[in-house]
Amino acid sequence: MKGIHFTRKQLAIPYGLFLTCFVAVPLLVIIYYAFTNGDGHFSLANLIQFFTSPNTIGTLCYSFAIAIVTTLVCLVLGYPIAYILARSNFRSKSVLILMFVMPMWINFTLRITALKEILTAIEGNLAYYPFFNSVIGMTYDFLPFMLLPMYTTICKLDNSLMEAAADLGASPLQVFLKVTLPLSVPGIISGVTMVFLPAMTNYVVLDMLYNSTYIMGSLIGSYFSAYDWHNGSMIALVLLVLILIFTLMTERFTDDSADSRGGALL
Repeated sequence: MKGIHFTRKQLAIPYGLFLTCFVAVPLLVIIYYAFTNGDGHFSLANLIQFFTSPNTIGTLCYSFAIAIVTTLVCLVLGYPIAYILARSNFRSKSVLILMFVMPMWINFTLRITALKEILTAIEGNLAYYPFFNSVIGMTYDFLPFMLLPMYTTICKLDNSLMEAAADLGASPLQVFLKVTLPLSVPGIISGVTMVFLPAMTNYVVLDMLYNSTYIMGSLIGSYFSAYDWHNGSMIALVLLVLILIFTLMTERFTDDSADSRGGALL
């Protein structure tokens, strides 16, 4: 009996069906509701309302602020940890990395509930510091996503480049600034992307720590809960476009930095 052989196109059929059913079709539904009114007629009223509504613009700015601060905090905390673990001779550094990842095995709601109890015991009323508590909660949740890409990138760096820089008279600080840091940019970009994008739409942390819906993900959910699918779809579509632009910018930055590093090393 001859074996059954599948071509690449045939093997891609299940993946294509999955993308069609769970990505393309829902996206088309969102686009339809975003550009129609209650009667099903084409309308730009939802788009105009997005850019003229103080509530929507304020929520967007607040979401950006939380995402930027959370990303910066994760970067400031994550890079030194990733660098120390990657460049050290610890025999158990894989265990240390595992310790950062282990909290992700626990249910997200349970982790945030535990953090809420700790912050309540320290502060008393969480409503006094909503922005600060939200950043703490998101940093606690997204730090591993920043740490792991940078750790992997630094581990893969060629040690001979650092040794060559040291042989040419560079100090340890110069080696780090001129060689290690530029070569670890891809890991930094990956970590920033993996933290910034979900931090913009993650409403669970803000809702549990502050009891508020003042973030884009929660605002979208409030429109759909009120059966206003048209405005909710428009907000989701605009947010999707912003995320797409951010992703393209980070990819372009990564390509440009790779070219510049290659030219500098040559």
